[in-house]
Amino acid sequence: MLAKYENKLLKIKESIFEIGTGLISANKLILEGFENCDIEKFNGAKSYIKNISNKTNHIDRDIITILALQSPEASDLRAMVSYLKITNELLRACANTRNFIKGFVNVCSEIDLKTINDYAIPMQKSTVEALEHAIAMINVDCVDEIQECFNKVLIAENKTDELFEMIEANLMEQSKAIEEFGKYHKMLSALRKSEKIADRAMSIASLLLFARIGGEIHQR
Repeated sequence: MLAKYENKLLKIKESIFEIGTGLISANKLILEGFENCDIEKFNGAKSYIKNISNKTNHIDRDIITILALQSPEASDLRAMVSYLKITNELLRACANTRNFIKGFVNVCSEIDLKTINDYAIPMQKSTVEALEHAIAMINVDCVDEIQECFNKVLIAENKTDELFEMIEANLMEQSKAIEEFGKYHKMLSALRKSEKIADRAMSIASLLLFARIGGEIHQR
């Protein structure tokens, strides 16, 4: 019975990691797509985050079954509660990614190259970095290493926030002419989705930290 229970926990962990790595791959391809406004790469990124709702629902059912039938205690219970919340964060991050692709494809040709190089690319790099460190935490057991990964997610997420504020100020300055306001508003709306993906990475990291060391759950 114990081996079967542990196998179920491992399967849940692996399924969450698989969704997370797909999310990272999608955002890396988006980053590549910034060069020359490559629409094919933007659209290709969607292939990494297909059917996420079905996948997360399946994971959630497995978690609820374990909670109902196995009555896990202590760290296992914290892990199950965290994973149940993480699937929702992954679902939201994938939705943010799809919306980012949809919004940016419509405006990328209108954004000047300097704005992309100075703000959009560094911002997306920080988003990818936040995701990579957050998802890496799933397979880390050492408390010190988990805390180190968490700190790296925090740094990357803060950098994403700062870059978005900078690009917001830059674009608003360029949009003083009323006829340009609509175009720049669409750009900001699209780029905000990248910032939201980093927020989701921060929430995932917080939940994984809670799963390992306890305390309070802090989400964004």
